[in-house]
Amino acid sequence: MGSWFSRATGDKSPTRDGERRPLVLSDLPESCLAMVLAFLDPPDICNLARTSRFFHRASSSDFIWEPKLPENYRILAEKLLSYKGSNEFLGKKDIYAGLCCPVRFSGGRKEVWMDKEGGGICMLVSWKGMKITGIDDRRYWSHIPTLQSRFQAIAYLHQIWWLEVEGDLEFEFPAGRYSLYFRLKLGRPSESTTSQRIHGWNIKPVRFQYWLSNGEHGTSDHFLNVNGKWLRYHVGDFVVQDSYTPTKINFSMTQIDCTHQKAGLALDSVFICPKQ
Repeated sequence: MGSWFSRATGDKSPTRDGERRPLVLSDLPESCLAMVLAFLDPPDICNLARTSRFFHRASSSDFIWEPKLPENYRILAEKLLSYKGSNEFLGKKDIYAGLCCPVRFSGGRKEVWMDKEGGGICMLVSWKGMKITGIDDRRYWSHIPTLQSRFQAIAYLHQIWWLEVEGDLEFEFPAGRYSLYFRLKLGRPSESTTSQRIHGWNIKPVRFQYWLSNGEHGTSDHFLNVNGKWLRYHVGDFVVQDSYTPTKINFSMTQIDCTHQKAGLALDSVFICPKQ
């Protein structure tokens, strides 16, 4: 990097004996390097910081990271980082890194983190944090440990006439547009092929819905017809306008047509992320 800079400028700097030597990277003021880094995305800044101690020092400047943080980062840092007053004592780079680390709350049933590239807030809600009809009756549901879930377990539906899953959350999402998904699979976690135990999902669609505290509502209907593969079923997109007021979201998944049984569904979580 330093040799490229010296060739590009053709300039030289004096040495103690009066001779001039080519400029190297360390001759640049740290503030100049920081101004260059400020135009890059966070992953690129971190990659450059690993290549040189000069870039490493320059990459710690607060003015690089503060524009990349959500506008309500002080609230998020106070809520998610390990101790009170973290936004006062930590540098903006450390706050950014801390928010990018997944944090569990609500008894480990919800997980939130900041996307490293876009700076948006993402959230997962485990099935354990939802109200599910018949979930404690082993005739209908089983709780299966698996590494295919970030929560290390899924709920598996053996059979049921009335499927109803409801959940809610409240969080200070930064202003923006978000998407909400249910993560589901037809078949057990260990199965990747069609199973005779899967039936009832191609007769009528499953209805997915969400409600926001500001009155916004969305609904979508999906037939579940892909076996053996985890899929995210899109519920809808919603808008958060105020970063400093908690947004309350209710969501549901229902198939309450009692003319036929439903069986063979694995339920993992609800996923919320900035709309791509």
